[in-house]
Amino acid sequence: MSIKKTYAVFGLGRYGIAVARELVLSGAEVIAVDLDEKIVNAAADELPICKCADITDPEVIRQLGISNVDVVIIAMASKLEASVLAITLCKEMGVKTVIAKCANEMHRKIFTQVGADKVVFPENESGTRLAKNLLSSGFVDMVSLAKNVSMIELDMKPEWVGKNLIELNLRKKYSINVVAIRKGDSVSVDIDPHALLEERDKLIVIANTAKLSKLK
Repeated sequence: MSIKKTYAVFGLGRYGIAVARELVLSGAEVIAVDLDEKIVNAAADELPICKCADITDPEVIRQLGISNVDVVIIAMASKLEASVLAITLCKEMGVKTVIAKCANEMHRKIFTQVGADKVVFPENESGTRLAKNLLSSGFVDMVSLAKNVSMIELDMKPEWVGKNLIELNLRKKYSINVVAIRKGDSVSVDIDPHALLEERDKLIVIANTAKLSKLK
């Protein structure tokens, strides 16, 4: 899996720590930030770059070098104002992907309006799972079924468009099994292997996690 991207995690509560820990354990470069010095000190042993800072301050954001980070995860769902400011500052400084944890549907709408690229509800997506999804960049979503087996939702590759599953023979080429196809909000498990795939389709597959690099 790709670990070339750099990450920053703002807020080191249970969710933020889980995201940062999983990213670090996978070899990714992570800047972890929290305003509480005690929390930062407690996390410093397992997070190499761990800073005590106010991420609502534009100058602090600049000093942290956030403009050079590929993905920022804002894990401060209980702090609406701070989250909004952090999202805004990150997008203003050119961060390509900003992911924010939210507390409710109203917060989700607000975060989306101010520029968050993805908003997550912690009860629906664990920090560890989010980190794994980020590390397997190019996959829409990934759920671990066993140690080496995952269910993944894949974006359609350009070379797959206009072909059917028989032509593609994905099981042989990539060691994956297609179990469903998503078209918008509709998911079908009654798959016609002769049907031509469309650009906006997403494939839901079961795969050997160790072989996911074949899909890059």
